[in-house]
Amino acid sequence: MLEKILIANRGEIALRILRACREMGIKTVAVHSTADRELKHVRLADESVCIGPPSSLDSYLNIPAIICAAEVTNASAIHPGYGFLSENAEFAEQVESSGFKFIGPSAKSIRTMGDKVAAIKAMKAAGVPTVPGSDGPLNDDKDRNLQLARDIGYPVIIKAAGGGGGRGMRVVNAEGSLLNSIQLTRSEAGAAFGNDTVYMEKFLEKPRHVEIQVLSDSQGNAIHLAERDCSMQRRHQKVVEEAPAPGITPEQRAEIGNRCAEACKATGYEGAGTFEFLYENGEFYFIEMNTRVQVEHPVTELITGVDIIREQISIASGNPLRFSQEDIKVRGHAIECRINAEDSHTFMPSPGTITMYHPPGGPGVRLDTHIYSGYTVPPYYDSMIGKLITYGNTRESAIARMKVALSEIVIDGIKTNIELHQDIINDGNFEAGGADIHYLEKKLGLS
Repeated sequence: MLEKILIANRGEIALRILRACREMGIKTVAVHSTADRELKHVRLADESVCIGPPSSLDSYLNIPAIICAAEVTNASAIHPGYGFLSENAEFAEQVESSGFKFIGPSAKSIRTMGDKVAAIKAMKAAGVPTVPGSDGPLNDDKDRNLQLARDIGYPVIIKAAGGGGGRGMRVVNAEGSLLNSIQLTRSEAGAAFGNDTVYMEKFLEKPRHVEIQVLSDSQGNAIHLAERDCSMQRRHQKVVEEAPAPGITPEQRAEIGNRCAEACKATGYEGAGTFEFLYENGEFYFIEMNTRVQVEHPVTELITGVDIIREQISIASGNPLRFSQEDIKVRGHAIECRINAEDSHTFMPSPGTITMYHPPGGPGVRLDTHIYSGYTVPPYYDSMIGKLITYGNTRESAIARMKVALSEIVIDGIKTNIELHQDIINDGNFEAGGADIHYLEKKLGLS
């Protein structure tokens, strides 16, 4: 097993990784910006290294500083968590070339899956269903592009190959605006991502967002850990996630999950990963793969009993998977609410000092957070300050426990989106299950 791991992240995921390491008897190194000296995981780590000023570009995205911190502390490996450098192929490459283990897939896998066109091509070859589309990048042949859209059928969506997080996309409802939309998306993609490659897909009008969690080792073994529903979104950002997805049958789960596991074997993927799909009318359509641990991984852990962070570390240590597919049983239901330091109505960030913090409790309640009374939420990073997760034998039980937990949690001194979550959890359409990805925005009057 790896002897010492440097955690190249902050906040709740850094604390989550640190706890897994401590359980496994692995020493830890916390890197932090000057704004994050008082983070809980920094206080608890065996060693800590300041890597720069508050700006992410000068600290958590500063590859030389992170590599240097690993060198001076004699770390064995680097865990990138999610966000920041977790899906940066250059970072993975530099970590490995500097003599450390990158806890994640290879730089080659990250590059392939980071390019949406290449990812779709790889998934089609591996037998994973994809959205009908251009099957490759769009060129400057206007007649070809117009015909492609006619063959696919309107509405279509133009996407940036290097995009993500809801950026670099444009829906086209009629032929008259197609060519201009392609050019606009290409220009925006070049400016935002340094890659102006765009492609075209059928725009599904009322899909759900359903994703498959996978684990794959270096010995050619791969399994799936069932699915999550992440359809409650605002501006393409997930707000509430749950597992398993309402309405997905065990037969559907086995079919799509096994295809994802086989795709991992076929592409030589190693580590934890998530296949993201649009799901409509009983069909799954691959949209992208995230080559890292997901924010919403706790709901999968609760329904399968698998510690995903621990498995990441074990796989990176060269060990084979400790589970076969037959070992994985889905039991009960779990729901996660992302708690953000932001106004529930305007969604404006609300940094500041937490004057009082009281976590909820009771059976089936889990709160992954780094905050505490007296902690100051800085204005420099993502506004998420925690993840409230509830588990029950049934979906109804998990929802009931979430209602109670949201009524108990106290975070004073700053604004949070707890009120928004209470509104969602008490919404009749959410309680019924199966709402599409546009539902929340329509409910909030944003579309």
